[in-house]
Parts: sequence; C-alpha cells; structure tokens
Amino acid sequence: MWFLRQLWAFFLDFLETIVVSLAIFAVVYLFLFQPHQVEGRSMVPNFQNGEYILTDKISYRFHEPERGDVVVFHSPQDARIDFIKRVIGVPGDSVEVRQGYVYLNNQKLEEAFINEPGRVSQGRFLREGVVAEIPDGQYAVMGDNRLHSSDSREWGLVSGEMIVGRAFFRYWPMPAFGVLATTEGELSMESVLGVVSD
Repeated sequence: MWFLRQLWAFFLDFLETIVVSLAIFAVVYLFLFQPHQVEGRSMVPNFQNGEYILTDKISYRFHEPERGDVVVFHSPQDARIDFIKRVIGVPGDSVEVRQGYVYLNNQKLEEAFINEPGRVSQGRFLREGVVAEIPDGQYAVMGDNRLHSSDSREWGLVSGEMIVGRAFFRYWPMPAFGVLATTEGELSMESVLGVVSD
C-alpha cells in the first residue's frame, strides 16, 4: 500500500510539472517569442533557407516597427503563411523604384547588405518611377534578395496588424547562433554574411 501511495504522489508531481511547463510554454509562445523557420531565398545573404529564428512578439506593443527592422508577418495573400522581410518604409514615407534602386523620401537607399544592389525591379504595386505614399498603420517591406523576393513591390503594403513581430535571434544552425543585427545602422557585410522568406 505504501508503494502505491508513493507511486501516486510521484505521478501527481510529474503531472503538475508537465502542466506548469506547458502553461509557461503557452504564455511565452502566445505573448513573448515565437519560433520560425526561414523558407526560401528572398532574404539571402542575411538569412538562409532552413535557418531557425525567434520572433520577438512584445516589443511592437510599445513602439512601432522602424526602417531596417526584419519582421515576420502574415502573408497578405494567405494569412496562414508567415513571411520574413525588411521594413523599408514606415507611415509618412514615400517609396519609389527608380532605375534599379529604391528611393525613400526621394533619397536613394544605400543598402550594402542586400543581394545585388542596383538591380531592383518593379512589381505590380510599386511601378518604375511611381511614388507610393505610405499611410498610417502600413509598412513597405522588401526581401534583401530583391531579384528573388515577393514583397511590397508585388502585393503592396503590409498592415501593422499583420506583423507578428521582429526577428531578433537565430538559434539554428549553431555556427550562426546569436542575436540578429536588424537595422540598417547595425548591418555591415561582416555582421551579416552567413545570416522567412517566400
């Protein structure tokens, strides 16, 4: 009888540990951080296909996304799919594709971290030489691999409500393990070589 009581007590302790662990995981997953796998090559050279990142879901509750942030958001075409792109323009900005470059507020963006600078093509939404004004609550996003990215040039602006969070930490593969540099000021070729796409 004593053995059964001990076994029962052990089982209850084990069950309690599992329930508490699942509750903590649920809170972290739903409100703080969410894992994502990079799929595709639209963010090469900074993010590679098959990498795993953590998305910070809380910081945008306290401030708006900024230019240069790498964000994960629900696809405008299918909300069940998440994309990863870089914020190029924020509310109040104007964005234009002109002669292979992106112009923000009529200034050519110097983007040393993108794949093949000077070869940006237009899309159905952002046409060559046509200025797009970004209204409140909307963001222009683009992949760093501009020639192989479906982004705001093609399907338009992204609503702030569709943004899941900011990519902030890469945990796989192990050689690339660490905090991500996400803003233009933090990025240099040394910090991004070897760093979710469509």
